[in-house]
Amino acid sequence: MATTKSLKNQLQSKNNAPQQPTTVQTLKGLLASPTLKKRFEEILDKRAPQFMTSIVNLYSSEKTLQKCDPMSVISSAMVAATLDLPVDKNLGYAWIVPYGNQAQFQLGYKGYIQLALRTGQYRAINVIEVYEGQLKKWNPLTEELELDFEAKVSDKVIGYAGFFELINGFRKTVYWTKEQIEAHRKRFSKSDFGWKNDYDAMAKKTVLKAMLSKWGILSIEMQNAFNEDEKEVREIKDITNEVQETEYIEAEAYEVIDPQPQSEEPRQEEIVFDAE
Repeated sequence: MATTKSLKNQLQSKNNAPQQPTTVQTLKGLLASPTLKKRFEEILDKRAPQFMTSIVNLYSSEKTLQKCDPMSVISSAMVAATLDLPVDKNLGYAWIVPYGNQAQFQLGYKGYIQLALRTGQYRAINVIEVYEGQLKKWNPLTEELELDFEAKVSDKVIGYAGFFELINGFRKTVYWTKEQIEAHRKRFSKSDFGWKNDYDAMAKKTVLKAMLSKWGILSIEMQNAFNEDEKEVREIKDITNEVQETEYIEAEAYEVIDPQPQSEEPRQEEIVFDAE
């Protein structure tokens, strides 16, 4: 069974190059394989080329991500494609983050909001930073939260508040202090990558995810997203021994070995999911 390393050797031999292809070139080669192109087209239809370009752009711009196996990056991006969420880091819907030499899919807080809105069950949903001076009252039992947004005295964030209202009128408010966020990060964070790049976004995601998983209405799509977001290590599909001709950079042809296509689970009806 072939690997990314063997693909690099094939590219080097095919092009008679004195040096092995870079990881960026290898990723481009993998994405050029007919099987992967077809798989992305099955999921995204006409948006597939744009999405695949965004994978290359992300990989090319992130030095830390380039240390990861290119196939693990594609595998993570495939999860985002299945959820119909962009991997553009500037949008914040979904992230592809490095864990050692493997890439991992991670859902952003905006991704959680997007998936919730798709259920058609939420009238409103939001999560915000609470600055010093704004918090007037918080009762964790009755969930009475009183904020005065005009009373902000500094840019110091002291906590994060989440809220949603369903179309049936059910409402939920949660509040986490900065200390609670830090305790959660130290206990459960698998990597500091997201926290170092955008602490507030990760904190908002923590609050929103906890609120939705316990009190929200979760579609099958949302449950799948929760499961993918919590995976420690994602299985990387092995590259099969099927060799096909494809085009490479500067129109040079080489052989690539296509991965086995993944199965796609059909969407089901929304259900209520109440997990601790």
